[in-house]
Amino acid sequence: MEMLSNIFNNIMVLSNAMSLYILLGLLLAGIIKQLIPDNFISSHLGENKVSSVVKATILGIPMPVCSCSVIPLAKSLQKEGASKGAVQSFLIATPITGADSILATYSFFGWIFTIYRVITSIFIAIVTGIIQNFVEKKEKPMSFSVHKPEHHQEHTHTNKIQSDCCSSSSCCSTQKNNNGFSIKESFNYAFNILFKDIYFGLFIGLLLGGLFTTFLPKELLEPLFKYPFLTYLAVLIISLPLYVCATASLPIAAAFLLSGMSSGGVFVFLSAGPATNSVTMGVIASMFGKKSLLIYLGAISILSIFFGWIFDNFFTGLQIVDIHSHAEDSTLLDTMSTIILFGLMLYYFFKSKLK
Repeated sequence: MEMLSNIFNNIMVLSNAMSLYILLGLLLAGIIKQLIPDNFISSHLGENKVSSVVKATILGIPMPVCSCSVIPLAKSLQKEGASKGAVQSFLIATPITGADSILATYSFFGWIFTIYRVITSIFIAIVTGIIQNFVEKKEKPMSFSVHKPEHHQEHTHTNKIQSDCCSSSSCCSTQKNNNGFSIKESFNYAFNILFKDIYFGLFIGLLLGGLFTTFLPKELLEPLFKYPFLTYLAVLIISLPLYVCATASLPIAAAFLLSGMSSGGVFVFLSAGPATNSVTMGVIASMFGKKSLLIYLGAISILSIFFGWIFDNFFTGLQIVDIHSHAEDSTLLDTMSTIILFGLMLYYFFKSKLK
């Protein structure tokens, strides 16, 4: 009974630390969705150039989508003729730089770590895209180029990806809203569409975070943590195939930090995890081929480890936010936010079971 109580308490500590920021981030994402036309990104990407990679990364920053939702959006960019590098840059940067992810990262790790994560993610996205386009220029154009007669086939394949990836139609919507700004639509997108896409992954992330915090044996992990590069490699092996969105990965990362893992190791997990998972890898391989997938994974892995090492060696004096302090400093607003968060989770869980 005491064990269950410890698990529950740890889940509540993690939830109280991030619930308010997740709710605010979702609302901000809903507002941004209202302000940005649906075809804004696809209409601004060009040819196989560095500029298209930079544009894809920058234009992906305000997009309010999760790691799952970004896949059909990336597919639509590729369908519109965007370069391989531009699409891959979009896939990397967009989930991590969303409003909900930024605020939730701050709730756990503070502004310095958050800003570092966002800036390095943008850099990783741009470098990966540039490498991909450089390799592409050295080869003959692939026979994959999009032709108008294949529109129906592309449309069918896109629908398949959407149905495999998303739990709702949120990430598949391409309808342009011409009705102007609506706060009602902002709330609808934030809590009826976007949250419905991430609620289950978020719950699993909180559950795993609570379990890891309770049971992760610090004594057994300490020898591994003494060798940073072994830690980076171990975290990378865990994070590459694991599907966990940018926000839902934070409770797990917090548990790793509490177990004694270095901030750099946590960074590797938060950098590689949202950009790579079995679904994303399968989609990239089918869209661009295995060679492109190897470039994608290789660039993310090497740069994530590099920036994790930099953080460990040049930010040694930085005190990452102590997660345990949230247990003592939680306010009534934090508690109410957690209740609302779990209430929404329960609502969508039972709603999905009643369909």
